[in-house]
Amino acid sequence: MKPIESYVDEVYHNVGGNKKEIEELKSEMKSHLIEAVHELKSEGKSEKEAINIAIERFGGEQEMRSVVGQLFKAQKVFAKWMLFLTMAVFLFTVTAFGLIWSIEEENANENSIVATDIFDMLKDKAAISKDMEEEIKNLVQATDQISKVEIYNVSDVANNNLIFDYVRDAKPDYRYEQKVWNPTWFKANFYPYGNGDGKQWYVDMETRHISDLMTIILISGIAIYLTLFTIWATINAYHHKRLNVGWIFVFALFNVIGYLIYYISGKRESVV
Repeated sequence: MKPIESYVDEVYHNVGGNKKEIEELKSEMKSHLIEAVHELKSEGKSEKEAINIAIERFGGEQEMRSVVGQLFKAQKVFAKWMLFLTMAVFLFTVTAFGLIWSIEEENANENSIVATDIFDMLKDKAAISKDMEEEIKNLVQATDQISKVEIYNVSDVANNNLIFDYVRDAKPDYRYEQKVWNPTWFKANFYPYGNGDGKQWYVDMETRHISDLMTIILISGIAIYLTLFTIWATINAYHHKRLNVGWIFVFALFNVIGYLIYYISGKRESVV
């Protein structure tokens, strides 16, 4: 029926979207209209009257074109924003993880430098002077992750393997403690950083570590990213009329590689 074909073609004129999906929707609309025409003809209407009534009931060309256009536009916008959100989560996760990792590495390097400077001060010294205490205090205060430093004279410990037992029970020759920035959301833990010169002194520092926050960001970020990517890929598969449970599992388990497999297989199917 030429009038129905012309009507449907006009409705989908200049509508952007997947060509295969558009052709399937056009075919479905034509089937509904032709079915309506046959029903009207069975009621005694002429073919021309039946076609006009069916089209009128379905909606005018301008009205239907607007509805279809808005529908495809909304689908494209939603898919686009879903992809943007997915990439934003991925970039945030990578950036935050990398930033915290670099901070932890910088702190570890600073702790090593502080410990080395303290050992340089203690070298060949039989006791810790007041000036040395003040200098050690200044070294610790210059950091924002060392919460405590204790220095032990272990010259009387015959076996180096017994130093840890000695330090655990002995009173330090010098001790300094300070408060460091540690809000609850920081999820920080404090761990000992101990080292000795193998002769006379053992330095034990308590340092702040934020590896738990790094782990939380990495795991939660990856989980959110995988979920959003799977939703985006599923939407695309639905638009291409190729959605099934198998592809959803592929998207969820193999991520970008899974979507590439889906895309390449789709190209091969279209060629065949």
